[in-house]
Amino acid sequence: MVNAWFAERVHSIKENPPQQRPHQSSTDPSSASTILPPTLSLLDNRCPSPATVPSPAPGTPTRKISASEFDRPLRPIVVKDSEGSLTFLSDTDRETVPLWGSVMGEGGGGNGGGCGVAGRSSGGDRCARLLELVKDVSSHLDVTALCHKIFLHINELIAADRYSLFLVGEDSSNRKFLVSRLFDVAEGSTLEESCSNCIRLEWNKGVVGHVASTGQPLNIKNAYEDPRFNAEVDLITGYKTQSILCLPIKNHKDEVVGVAQAINKKCGSDGAFTDQDEKDFSAYLAFSGIVLHNAQLYETSQLENRRNQVLLDLTSLIFEEQQCLEVLLRKIAGTILSFMQAQACTVFIADEDSMNSFSSVFHMEYEELGEVLDAPKRDCDVSQINYMYAQYVKNTMQPLNITDVTKDQRFPWTDENPDHTCNQIKSLLCTPIRNGKKDRVIGVCQLVNKMDEPSGSVKAFNRNDEQFLEAFAIFCGLGIQNTQMYETVERARAKQEVTLEVLSYHASAADEESRELQVTAVATVPSAQSLRLLDFSFSDFELSDAETTLGTIRMFVDLNLVQNFQMKYTSLCQWVMSVKKNYRKNVAYHNWRHAFNTAQSMFALLKSGRLQSYLSDLEVLALMIATLSHDLDHRGVNNSYIQRSDHPLAQLYCHSTMEHHHFDHCLMILNSPGNQILSGLSLDEYKATLKMIERAILATDLALYMKRRGEFFELTKNSQFVWEDEHHRDLLRSMLMTACDISAITKPWPVQKRIAELVATEFFEQGDKERQELNIEPSDLMNREKRDKIPSMQVSFIDAICTQLYETLAGMSEFCSPLLEGCQENRQHWKLLAEECEKGLVNGLV
Repeated sequence: MVNAWFAERVHSIKENPPQQRPHQSSTDPSSASTILPPTLSLLDNRCPSPATVPSPAPGTPTRKISASEFDRPLRPIVVKDSEGSLTFLSDTDRETVPLWGSVMGEGGGGNGGGCGVAGRSSGGDRCARLLELVKDVSSHLDVTALCHKIFLHINELIAADRYSLFLVGEDSSNRKFLVSRLFDVAEGSTLEESCSNCIRLEWNKGVVGHVASTGQPLNIKNAYEDPRFNAEVDLITGYKTQSILCLPIKNHKDEVVGVAQAINKKCGSDGAFTDQDEKDFSAYLAFSGIVLHNAQLYETSQLENRRNQVLLDLTSLIFEEQQCLEVLLRKIAGTILSFMQAQACTVFIADEDSMNSFSSVFHMEYEELGEVLDAPKRDCDVSQINYMYAQYVKNTMQPLNITDVTKDQRFPWTDENPDHTCNQIKSLLCTPIRNGKKDRVIGVCQLVNKMDEPSGSVKAFNRNDEQFLEAFAIFCGLGIQNTQMYETVERARAKQEVTLEVLSYHASAADEESRELQVTAVATVPSAQSLRLLDFSFSDFELSDAETTLGTIRMFVDLNLVQNFQMKYTSLCQWVMSVKKNYRKNVAYHNWRHAFNTAQSMFALLKSGRLQSYLSDLEVLALMIATLSHDLDHRGVNNSYIQRSDHPLAQLYCHSTMEHHHFDHCLMILNSPGNQILSGLSLDEYKATLKMIERAILATDLALYMKRRGEFFELTKNSQFVWEDEHHRDLLRSMLMTACDISAITKPWPVQKRIAELVATEFFEQGDKERQELNIEPSDLMNREKRDKIPSMQVSFIDAICTQLYETLAGMSEFCSPLLEGCQENRQHWKLLAEECEKGLVNGLV
């Protein structure tokens, strides 16, 4: 078993050289495993003895068991008797051992004439000698050494030329077979020589298989006259088999646990085994069977102990890391792959909010075990992973073991997509990972394609694989649950810190402020024309703060939002004042004025750009709320700074950190008493509106814009945009949000230049913080020492971000073309300024 997870391999299986002397086995010719070397399949099934191995790498447990030992089935080792004490034998299993006289006969009857103990001694001497032999083996607990001792004793009893001893085994499907512990050995063979090679024979095949299946002895005087004898072996080896004595070895339950075979009696009248040989052989094996059974019990207990130790070692690996789910899943996948020899392992984490989906997926290939990654891989291409089996296991809460998925007819999806990657899967083992109470599935572990190391082919997972994975999944469930709980607590703690910080700075608008706005608004709200709200060239620099709030009320009124959604006038005024108050005044650019300008740009697109007729009232409502709220509680720094400074906000969201925070802040205000402008919506309308607001605010993250804009541009370019398609409409809303957010680039040159100065001021302040607090060199955009590069960076910004977006909107509605024209004019101004900066005539914006 190649062990790629741990430092080295402890137990190795070496191929033994072929025997030099002739061999013989009375087995069936139909079985490939019955033909002797080089045709025989040689297996090293010896029980490994402790060995001194190099110390493993620090932090990795030592392997205490081999892969072949994991495949051996286990049975209960101890039971309780009537008094409640643990014992190897229950009361019902206790049997009286028959007396020697009844087994052998006092006079040592039979044919006599043998040259073993039976031929040399009287009945009493034979009983005494057999008793000595039995005592000699009764204390042995090592099966290998015990088998060799039995061979020596049998040779003393019946004096044959060759001996073989087979033990009964079971595979994962409970099918019995025979494995040799002694094979065709002769007198004088050492322990190492006797156990050097092992072969596997089929049950009920050949002479040995017949004795094992029937439990009856066979004394064959002429092997060639018995149809069960394999005569081809003699032709290969040149050895001549004459007589065979083959007896079963039984335990105290009268179950066959092995078969002993002797070939060619050394002396006697006709070279055949006598009845007395058979009786002596049988009497000795009657006691040897019990001793052998006890030794196997001891070996099984030792094997179980090593298995449990391995499981504990693996479990300790899991519980070393309970702070990061990604690291934990990598350890789980790597550990399972190492011991199960599977081609790939996938761990699915169940979504608590959905019955038919997973919140995250971790996938690892066997080849990745040797890699050392700073950050574990958590995100996977879902299209490359078949999650249907995992979904089935999650729903049924039962493990799933499929020998060949291409031949399994229980699942219809195996035949639906013949080109799907599931066709790369042959064998599959999938087990549920339960929570601590075992009443809920919190994850699923899926293994595919168990590899057979010698041949490199794919084989099926067996029952032992199921049992090991189920046992390991118990600890995995505890580890995952603890890690998820830890992450939940950490998120709650971080969220609490952010909430306390926000609430300490912000508060809902004072009643006096909202009442003042109400009185003013009721008396007279300036028209959109007087405030120039319908102009794409609008500038807020000439407006007071009070006029910006009145302008916001005017936009909601002219878009019929107040009337259509039965907004209370008092709630609308309170909400506008609260939104304004929750923008930080010490931020140079991303403040209330920027939010108001973004909302005005959306108002102009809807009205002057004539896009309102294409959108529903709910979409218009969501877009106006999103534009006013899209930068709530902005700190004057970008997402990169939040992440690198380890701000508590970074622990709450994995991407679009500030945008998620803006949306959460928006929700807080909408749900605050007196600010509930959505109270007139039905439940379905309310959910739909919040979803659109969330996606619209997240769309202002330029990183998401860059990912999504290609699809939008392609749809409009090929005239494939469908207004009835919700996904297409969602794309349009996202593009409109970005167009309004960066609309300062379309304003008249004096306004654009003034706004650029505000943006640069905010960026330079972040650059100063990066130098002072993070001890890093800021990028050119944030570096006040490189302000001369601002014009050229503005040109690049227009070319990379703005131009194609405004060209596309102008293509959808010609009434939106002023945005494109303003953008193009400003590019010319920035280009000229950049050329002057290169000549040293000006320095940046000055």
